[in-house]
Amino acid sequence: MPLFHLHADKLTTILPGEFATERELQRLIEQNLLTVFNCRFIATEFPTGARHAGRIDTLALSEENNPVIIEYKKVASSELINQGLYYLSWMDDHRGDFQVAVEKKLGKKTEVDWSDIRVICIAPSYKKFDLHAVQMMGANIELWEYRLYENGSFFLEEIFKRGGETINRELTQHAKDPKMIEAGRKAAITRKSGVTYTFEEHATKAQGELEELVNEFRDFVLSLSDSIEELPKKLYVAYKVTQNFVCLEVHHKKFYLYLKAAKEDFDSIPQNGRDVRSIGHFGTGDLEITISNRTELEESKALVLRALSRVGGG
Repeated sequence: MPLFHLHADKLTTILPGEFATERELQRLIEQNLLTVFNCRFIATEFPTGARHAGRIDTLALSEENNPVIIEYKKVASSELINQGLYYLSWMDDHRGDFQVAVEKKLGKKTEVDWSDIRVICIAPSYKKFDLHAVQMMGANIELWEYRLYENGSFFLEEIFKRGGETINRELTQHAKDPKMIEAGRKAAITRKSGVTYTFEEHATKAQGELEELVNEFRDFVLSLSDSIEELPKKLYVAYKVTQNFVCLEVHHKKFYLYLKAAKEDFDSIPQNGRDVRSIGHFGTGDLEITISNRTELEESKALVLRALSRVGGG
């Protein structure tokens, strides 16, 4: 679909542009990690040692302190996915190297949460075979496509979510790259070897009618967009598109929502809301909303929608 410029009821086609080098794309993302993925930059061209003889394009730390690996290509290439899967396996075996890099960049008190390793591949397009292969692997990987336009506009879209389900195992008979399949198998083992949590474990903490309200909230959030991902953690459940926009923390008689929004972003907030930017809490978000009844749940929906729009969703 072409991109148009609208002026005085007239549409003019905006022609696509191109990065001069792959490094130019890499620098753009690294300089805007907080805006695009809400991640903190750790290192660029990170060496994996003499034995593995590789360099990870970008290392970062997510808003939930999970390791993030980012790889880039200017053209469609299976090599990009191969690299991402290979570095995912390498990362799990070299946690100490990453911890040292984090402490050097962000300070010795920075903790790393190893329950999830996020791998992001960024390219202008992907081959059909690659998309099917990644889906079969069930690997912990994200595929993003970008578009650069001559007017300076930059478009980034996630086309495959992490941990995708197998859609057709018969396609393995046609696999053209055994190394890619083997890397995906190892990456899937890495992903499944960690501790996993479920939404139900959180919802059942609530008593009586509150559990029903927790489930209603979940249904509401997931109905907002097909791009929303639910990520149950040990102490809360995160809902994200490119980054978290709301986190859910359930207690016996109430539950909390932590929104990716500040108090001043709204004309008014309900009495059950407060600014928690300077207050320690689980989950990510600056605005806390306490829910203990259906009226408060209904009032919170408009705030959730606003938080979603702030991170580019909706």
